[in-house]
Amino acid sequence: MKQQGARVTAVMLDTVDLDAGVEFWSWFLDLEVVHRTDTYAHLSPMSAGGPHLALQRVAEPRPGKNRLHLDIRVDDRAAAEEAIVAAGGTRMGEVNEAGFPTWSVMADPLGNEFCIYEASSE
Repeated sequence: MKQQGARVTAVMLDTVDLDAGVEFWSWFLDLEVVHRTDTYAHLSPMSAGGPHLALQRVAEPRPGKNRLHLDIRVDDRAAAEEAIVAAGGTRMGEVNEAGFPTWSVMADPLGNEFCIYEASSE
């Protein structure tokens, strides 16, 4: 049975360096910091009425691949890749799967993986 009133309000990203995480994600997604403590940072909503991206400082790095990641639509995938790498991120690879746009697997400067794809390929 559906839980009445349940909705996602934030997507929480663990990070060992809160400052670096906030700097990268607020830059890349053009989001503002709306609340910040020593442990947490909540950025503005990722889309109108959508959830916030939030970051949480943790003591240990993640031991393996993210179990949850963001898929992000960009205007120009090659230009976005270049900008991400220039900002300290990493290009992990590219995926071509029938029925989907080609996407690039990227990682932020702290190793958190995410995917980017072009708006024109939807």
